Amino acid sequence: MADHATDESGAAGSRADLIEAARVLFAAECRFVHAAQRLDQLPSASEPEVAFAGRSNVGKSSLLNALTGRRALARVSGEPGRTRQLNFFDLGGRLMLVDMPGYGYARAGKAVKQDWQGLMFDYLRGRTTLRRVMLLLDARVEVKEADRAVMELLDRAAVTFQLVLTKVDGVKSAALARKLAEARALARAHPAAHPEVMATSSETGEGVPELRAAIAGLAG
Repeated sequence: MADHATDESGAAGSRADLIEAARVLFAAECRFVHAAQRLDQLPSASEPEVAFAGRSNVGKSSLLNALTGRRALARVSGEPGRTRQLNFFDLGGRLMLVDMPGYGYARAGKAVKQDWQGLMFDYLRGRTTLRRVMLLLDARVEVKEADRAVMELLDRAAVTFQLVLTKVDGVKSAALARKLAEARALARAHPAAHPEVMATSSETGEGVPELRAAIAGLAG
């Protein structure tokens, strides 16, 4: 029993240490450094990269702002489907955060959809410094066909992705439990998916320290 208690204490300490190290990393300067609309505009591959993807209005910009403690690091657009480029943010010279265009917006122009299937797939498939894609899913709504299509695309690109539920503050506990179970089942069904599903809220900060820790573990 004593050994078991020691193990639990050590695990708790280790988790706390990871969260604190991640807090320090994300407290460092985070600045916009580059935007790319074509493959030949991508910056040189140097620092490890973690990309953020999700349907339009999934809360991607808000989550990036919450992670970095900035109010307007990533712009929150009132017009779904507007962003059509890859935006690169340097975090403390150790990690590049990449904001990918939203997908799945029904009224988005054909060119936007082609951009995601063209530039985005080429980036995913060929970027040697890309460590993981955080694929955001709105906890309040059902998984869309566009989400499933992107998961299949990530499988084809052989890029590890991790499912992150957003806006969990708008979901009751029982519904959130079902949503987490559904997301974990989705992860098990995709060879490129990381097994751990994260649950977050940009409004309350729920899950943000844990997500920071997961991302910090990929930094250089």
